[in-house]
Amino acid sequence: MSDHEGKKKKKGGGGMVKMALPVLLLAGGGGGMYGLVAAGVIGGGSHEKEKEDNNPKLVRKGEEDPFAPKQEAAKEGEGVPEVDGDGGSAYKTSYFTFSEEFTSNLRNSDALVQMSLACSTRRDGRVLMWLKKHELAVRSAMLNVIADTPEEDIGSVQGKERLQKRLTAAINQVLTKEEGFGGVDEVYFKSFLMQ
Repeated sequence: MSDHEGKKKKKGGGGMVKMALPVLLLAGGGGGMYGLVAAGVIGGGSHEKEKEDNNPKLVRKGEEDPFAPKQEAAKEGEGVPEVDGDGGSAYKTSYFTFSEEFTSNLRNSDALVQMSLACSTRRDGRVLMWLKKHELAVRSAMLNVIADTPEEDIGSVQGKERLQKRLTAAINQVLTKEEGFGGVDEVYFKSFLMQ
């Protein structure tokens, strides 16, 4: 092998290293930059930080609810603190009563139902605020559910329980769409009349 052939091989091999070196430096620099951004050292790194859970929280009995609606003092019981029982659920239950009755026809029937409804949550007062804020949209969704209920469901306890579950799901669907979180646990009948 001549000196000329040996020089050609060295030259070709060195060129490959010269081309690979900038690529490696760029990749290493880019990875380092990504690491600094992700760590929050530069640029805030907000895409890597976990999003703070800002959903309504369960409120234990005896705990203060920072979002509790202001209670109007009862004439007789002014200044009397709320007392929770020792048994049952570990969480406070708050109730929301819909301002008007619901009147609707039933699916494939001439029958009408009229009912007063309320619902409950064990979450903080934001759920109650959202119910009040979006009551119109919630009522509309609930009326759709009632109108899609067959008459035979209204006549049985099991059918009414299914209706309550469907109403709960409808409320939570509206609240989730509007506020990103539902939070309603159950729907209750305050009065129920079928004609």
